[in-house]
Amino acid sequence: MKVLLDENLPHLLRNNLGDHDVFTVRYKGWAGLKNGERLRTADDDGFEVFITGDQPLSYEQNLAGRNVAMVVLSIDWHILKENLPPIMAALDNATPGSFQEVECGSFSRKKPPEE
Repeated sequence: MKVLLDENLPHLLRNNLGDHDVFTVRYKGWAGLKNGERLRTADDDGFEVFITGDQPLSYEQNLAGRNVAMVVLSIDWHILKENLPPIMAALDNATPGSFQEVECGSFSRKKPPEE
């Protein structure tokens, strides 16, 4: 499966998605494209899945009639690596024009209070 990894996700995810052909937005030279244009370009370039950490994107973009599917993830690598099985399941189950959100929990950059 040809997969596009958005620039807001850790690059480390690229090498952890099994046998899929994973490209980053930056590698493709599409970093400056707006979300709608990026999805349209990915669709035109034959991408089957677009993985992003931009959760509002699912409400802002209509995937009807597109061949590319979208998978939305939490964006912290430490959380993502613990959730690779459901991420892989979402990727493997993606169909043209579909949207899936993978619940990976939440994280905080705040330090826990000292006890």
